[in-house]
Amino acid sequence: MSTLFKPIKLGPIEIQNRFIHSATYEGTALVTGEVTDETLKRYRNLAKGEVGLIIPGYMYIQSHGRTFLHQTGIHNDDMIPGLTKLVQSVHDEGGKIVFQLVHAGRQTTKSVAGAVPISPSSFDRDPLNLVKPRQMIEEDIHGMIKAFGQAAKRAVVAGADGVQIHAAHGYLVNQFLSPFFNRRPDHWGGTDENRFRFLKAVYQEIKTSIPEDRMILVKLNANDYTPKEGVTPSLAAKYAKWLGEIGIDGVEVSCGSTHYSFMNMCRGDVPINDFVEGLPWWKKPVGWLMMKTLEGKYDLEEGYNLDAAKKIKPELGTIPLSVVGGLRRVAHMEEVIEKGYADLISMSRPFIREPFIVKKFKEGKVDAVSCVSCNKCLAAAANNMPVRCYNKG
Repeated sequence: MSTLFKPIKLGPIEIQNRFIHSATYEGTALVTGEVTDETLKRYRNLAKGEVGLIIPGYMYIQSHGRTFLHQTGIHNDDMIPGLTKLVQSVHDEGGKIVFQLVHAGRQTTKSVAGAVPISPSSFDRDPLNLVKPRQMIEEDIHGMIKAFGQAAKRAVVAGADGVQIHAAHGYLVNQFLSPFFNRRPDHWGGTDENRFRFLKAVYQEIKTSIPEDRMILVKLNANDYTPKEGVTPSLAAKYAKWLGEIGIDGVEVSCGSTHYSFMNMCRGDVPINDFVEGLPWWKKPVGWLMMKTLEGKYDLEEGYNLDAAKKIKPELGTIPLSVVGGLRRVAHMEEVIEKGYADLISMSRPFIREPFIVKKFKEGKVDAVSCVSCNKCLAAAANNMPVRCYNKG
């Protein structure tokens, strides 16, 4: 049997193989945050396709913490009936599902979030939204920690197998961890230990909010790719060690920030015309010129987070590590596991195109995914369209 199809435990829960559907924004929720039939169909198909663990698109824990109008919410109890249906659609097919919890922090706008964006520190205007966030005060921080715990409780009520704290891609938890985003002089910033304090507090709040038979995972940036140094592989390794010491059940390694380095997150083509299609006419020329500067600079590198994973894995010991980013061939995935660089393989864009790809791998029908990283799905998200494969090739 291929090592990719050996079971593995994440905390108290065993999953059937080494494949994880990395949380991917779907753009299919109602503007009020509820999941739709389209959302349910997507994840039911992934479960039928025998994905070991399914992590749906990031769910905002407070109404002012969302990034997109059609993002799934877990911010109040009204979301629970729909989230319960989501869990059931996966469990009915024998799958496991974990909800990713997130707050956008500075990576949103008042028109989407209904409030001025907040962040650990207030500096400069966001390069995409041109918004300067409000610096969080102590009351905001403690309220946010509790909000993560309340969201985790809703996940349990809905029947999820656990939660994943989104500490990557430039969102709020990542902002606290990053020396670039977090410039506070108090006990929430200034040193690595202080910057880690918020994530540690969120984990502890969730730990006391859910039963011991559910898993708690963290998605961690290995490199922020911000204008000035943020989280680096060395700092991520230090954070991973501390996560292991406090009892995390698994870590997923990613990179980049949505508003400062989104093409680092999703290497490959830059579909310029698709990105600017939804812009107002007066923004299109500037948008086209900005996107043009990115063309040809982010060609897909197979396993582009692997070097960072190799630094992080030793710090985790026996705690499972998953890695996302450009993994496309079965032989390469097997090598990653067999050589101990990571314990699980996370994929995002390949599952958008081929929800049944894991089953095809298992049956020996294909030895690589067909996704070519054209990033038209990424452009769809930027234009408030449902995220699906728009490549007809």
